[in-house]
Amino acid sequence: MSNVKRPALEGTVAVRGDRRLSFAEYGVPRGSAIVWMHGTPGSRRQIPFEARLYAEAHGLRIIGVDRPGIGSSTPHLYDNIIDWTADLEILLDTLAVDTLRLIGLSGGGPYALAAGAALPDRVHGVGVLGGVAPTRGPDAVDGGIIQLAVHLAPFISLARVPLGVALTAAIRLAKPFAGFGLDLYAAVQPPGDKKLLSRPEFKAMFLDDLLNGSRFQTSAPLNDLLLFTRDWGFRAADVSVPVRWWHGDEDHIVPFRHGQHVVDLLPDATMSVIDGESHLGGLGIAEAVIGTLMELGPRRSSATASGT
Repeated sequence: MSNVKRPALEGTVAVRGDRRLSFAEYGVPRGSAIVWMHGTPGSRRQIPFEARLYAEAHGLRIIGVDRPGIGSSTPHLYDNIIDWTADLEILLDTLAVDTLRLIGLSGGGPYALAAGAALPDRVHGVGVLGGVAPTRGPDAVDGGIIQLAVHLAPFISLARVPLGVALTAAIRLAKPFAGFGLDLYAAVQPPGDKKLLSRPEFKAMFLDDLLNGSRFQTSAPLNDLLLFTRDWGFRAADVSVPVRWWHGDEDHIVPFRHGQHVVDLLPDATMSVIDGESHLGGLGIAEAVIGTLMELGPRRSSATASGT
C-alpha cells in the first residue's frame, strides 16, 4: 500500500473520561470542514480518493474520525449514539472547527444524524449514504440484516471484549492475504458493489483503511452493532438540519425501504436513488455528494436567528 498517499494530518484528540479519538485529515487545513463517518466495519481512512482530490481542488477539509475501539481511539461503548456527540464537540474545538457538514456511510449514518440533532448551531447539513435505520423506539423499522444483530445483541454484549480480541487477532493473521480476501468478498457481492470493488483505487483505499485501522484493535464494529440495537437517544424529528440521503435501490445490506422510512420522518430531507447500485454505491458518487452538501448552509445560531 506504499502508493497510497498518507493523510495531510493524522493524530488523536483527548476526549471525555481520559479517552482519545483518532482522526485523519485530507484536503486544505483551513478549508470548510466535512467530518466523514466511516461504515461498519471501517476506520478513519475509509474516504474515497475522489473525495480527497475534490477537497484539495475546492479548498475543503475532510476529517475522518475513528470510533472508539478502532485505530488509536480508546475502546469505549457509549450509552447510546447521541452520547458520542459530546466527544465530537471536543474534537471539533481542538481542531478549530467552528461549523461543519457530515457524511455518514452505512453504520456511520446514525452518528452523522446524531450530530445534526445535537449540534444544530454548528452543523450546516448531513449526507447519508445507505445509512442504518433505527431498530428500537417509535422510528424503528423491521427487516434487513440488522435484525440479526438485534437477535444476537445479548450474546454480543456478554462476549464483546473477547470477541474484539479474537477479531483483532484474526485480522492480523489474515493481513498477508488481505487483497485476496477482498477479492473473494467482492466476488459474492451484487453487481454494483462488485464493480466498485474491482476498481484499483477503491481496492487500495479499503485495504489501506483496513490495515491501518485494525493495527491495534478491532472492537468498534461490535460496539456499533450493539448501539444499533438500542434506542439511539434521539428521534428523526430532532434532526432539524438539512439531510440529503443517497441509497442504492439494490442495497442488500440496508434495504432501500429503510432509508426511505427514515427520510420520511426527517423534518428536512430528500432521497436520491442510486439506480442499480447496492450498498457501497454512495462511495462511487462522492464528488456529487460533497458538492450537494456544500450548497447547504450556512446556519446561524438560535440566538442570532431570533435577533437576540
